[in-house]
Amino acid sequence: MVKGAWLPILLTMCISGAVKAQEANPPVLTHAVQCLGAKGFLPASESAIANFGYFLDSASYPHQNALYVVDFANASHSRGWVFTVFVSNDSDRQVLNIQNNARFVTSKEGYLGIDFPDPPLGGTWTQEHIIFAIRRIQRGTSYQIPIQEIQNARLDFQCESYADPR
Repeated sequence: MVKGAWLPILLTMCISGAVKAQEANPPVLTHAVQCLGAKGFLPASESAIANFGYFLDSASYPHQNALYVVDFANASHSRGWVFTVFVSNDSDRQVLNIQNNARFVTSKEGYLGIDFPDPPLGGTWTQEHIIFAIRRIQRGTSYQIPIQEIQNARLDFQCESYADPR
């Protein structure tokens, strides 16, 4: 190989790696996390960055999109908090409606390997869907969102919760 031929290859690899690292988090996840933060659902964090995963389920609830969001409490993704957020549009504005939350841990004693120290609302059907979502999210990509981005969010969408006063 010609002397110096490695420089362009190395430079290309560095640039492509930098572009990959700068990819934005999925907007639906970022909005859901900002909504969860605004409504006080996220646990206090000592870290500057939190790790999240998500799964958008458009099949289980007729005419609704259920977004399952997991806030991982550790690097092994074996425990954390799971939230169910329904995503819709009202006119030209996105609406995020938080409908469930639970703390989970991976456990041999739990159903399908998941146990809920703080169980979600609802019955067996709801818990099974949340467990399947957690398992799918654990196998998927996790996204890092800076805590400051969550706390300083300017919500340009509607954020609702089952805990809102009626």
